[in-house]
Amino acid sequence: MNAMNRLRARGALSALALLGVLGALPGLAGCSAGSPPAASSAGAAAAASSAAMQNPNLDLGTALGSRPAPDFRLRNQFGQPMSLSQFRGKVVMLAFEDSQCTTVCPLTTQSMLIAKQMLGAAGDNVQLLGVDANPDATSVADVLSYSRAHGLVNQWNFLTGSLAQLKDTWGLYHIAVQIEQGQIDHTPALFVIDQQGRERKLYLTQMAYSSVGQSAQVLADELSSLLPGHPKVASQQSLASVTAQGPADHLTLPSAGSQGGTVTLGPGQPRLVMFFATWLAEVQDLKSELTSANAYAAAARREHLPQLVAVDETVVEPSAQAVRAYLRGLGTSLDYPVALDASGRVADGYAVQDQPWFALVSASGKIIWSHDGWLAPSALESAAQRAQRA
Repeated sequence: MNAMNRLRARGALSALALLGVLGALPGLAGCSAGSPPAASSAGAAAAASSAAMQNPNLDLGTALGSRPAPDFRLRNQFGQPMSLSQFRGKVVMLAFEDSQCTTVCPLTTQSMLIAKQMLGAAGDNVQLLGVDANPDATSVADVLSYSRAHGLVNQWNFLTGSLAQLKDTWGLYHIAVQIEQGQIDHTPALFVIDQQGRERKLYLTQMAYSSVGQSAQVLADELSSLLPGHPKVASQQSLASVTAQGPADHLTLPSAGSQGGTVTLGPGQPRLVMFFATWLAEVQDLKSELTSANAYAAAARREHLPQLVAVDETVVEPSAQAVRAYLRGLGTSLDYPVALDASGRVADGYAVQDQPWFALVSASGKIIWSHDGWLAPSALESAAQRAQRA
């Protein structure tokens, strides 16, 4: 088991530990899909609820018994002092986020943003808050960088402080934070806090790109139940398990190129598929990595190796337009196609767990090698050559 897999295993244990601590509190209930349905629609609602509860990539939330949410005082991405209690009168979504995260945190923040947008004008009564959960990146610049990368600069307050202040805040909410071999692991927790400052629900984000929209709807439904008049939620998609689109499926995806078009994936020929997101530019030299991959593309053509195809995880980008704008701004062309995965189904089908992520796929549509993180073109060539010999 590699270091990244160990980190994810610890993350799951951290989440279970948090539920164990909270489970000892008076009034704690199990997972809930919301209020009981009216009798006239009970059958359909029960079926929908059952499908949602059987979705392994969706957390429907754990009720917290309305205990007072512990107050804290930190600084936001502009350096302004803020406290949780100053947002009394609003419903608060409070998430603990690694300011340099490339795994589960972008899924959480995107679902928070979409949930608020689903409420329309009523979303003005909802406050999005993040607390930094990276003990090695605690500056105001760090939380501003993350906010900028995910289109959230003026959409939320991402709070940080001294390491001592952050540790105190993590402790108040039973958030486990660990570092191993330079990698951050923390409890992927999101709390919904009502207008009176009481904890109402706890959600634990799952590592599934295709469930971002579903998670947003679950959050929006909970927010609506707490807001005056219970405003209508704009989206009412199915919460049943989403079918992933893997390497054995013939896929036609929209191209990220300025000329439009499509990109194909699927069996019939071997491919090296590179998953990435443009917000990586805030924490890595993304331009250099993308352009250096041209060397592998050239070697693949020359040595008859699997052709390189890149897939942008558009489901956790500000927009497809932002992706296209970034690629246009590289100042040089990429010698391989770039597709847009707007639903996240492709990432899930290829078992993507991080950004960037490489998957070497055989002509029969099987993943024969995968790698978490960037590799030099020569290392990619070696991996492709070894796979072909095997």
